[in-house]
Amino acid sequence: MKNSFIKILFVVLVLFSCNQNVNLAQSLKIKYEFPSQLHEVSGITYVNGLLWTLEDSGNEPKITALNDNGTAKQEIVFDSISNIDWEELTKDENQHLYIGDFGNNDNDRKDLSIYKVSAPDYNQVTEKITFHYPEQIDFPAKKKEKFYDCEAFFYHKNYFYLFTKNRSKEFDGTTLIYKIPAKAGNHAAKLIGTYTTCGNYNSCVITGAAISPDAKKVVLLSHDRLWLFENFKNDAFTTGTATMLKFDHYSQKESICFKDNATLLIADERSKKMGGNLYEVTLEDLKNTN
Repeated sequence: MKNSFIKILFVVLVLFSCNQNVNLAQSLKIKYEFPSQLHEVSGITYVNGLLWTLEDSGNEPKITALNDNGTAKQEIVFDSISNIDWEELTKDENQHLYIGDFGNNDNDRKDLSIYKVSAPDYNQVTEKITFHYPEQIDFPAKKKEKFYDCEAFFYHKNYFYLFTKNRSKEFDGTTLIYKIPAKAGNHAAKLIGTYTTCGNYNSCVITGAAISPDAKKVVLLSHDRLWLFENFKNDAFTTGTATMLKFDHYSQKESICFKDNATLLIADERSKKMGGNLYEVTLEDLKNTN
């Protein structure tokens, strides 16, 4: 009898474990695969039913709009600017787009820029914002002080908020949080805080950021998880309630945006025949699978 009970218990535990894995596997659902002409999507934002995308260094200075089926509806190439290292895309309350040309792998750039692309046509760059990090003294930065790459920013109330990508030799999960006026000119980025994710570079380095339409939630992205911030005051985003939510798999996730106040869109780059997808998930589902 005892052996039978143990066998039954074992079967129940196995079934429960399998069910948990099934739930976890559904935490990120592939919405569609990106068109073949988009290889390295590094920034996305959602505007009026279209997903606007850009690619990083080595690609054309262009943005592409996709519909909900992943079909390219519009592609705009900008002749007036170059793609040094485009890493992020965001929007303001008037649906203007902003291109973050501030990828800085070697921490040696002195030409960090943000370009405004005006709605509704999105066919020309109308402003250039340049900036620098006052805390950076050496170019390139010393190996233990490589805090000045960036792949994550968003617009909020006339300012940009940047979350740097830590490439320091002794990685500890620290991201620096900077604030820049969203207007043309050359600005000194203001350091307004730091946040420490975790100590594993592959899982804890920040590759994207977004704020919800109602400005009540902020998310920071890495390759296999995100950090959700709620109940913050003003722009002290990381001082509110913080929740780390893991995904079901690891890939080169580079960009994130809110589709609405409850739903996230996440993109990963193609790498070794993997990735190149847009994922859709609600925060509720993501919480339920963690």
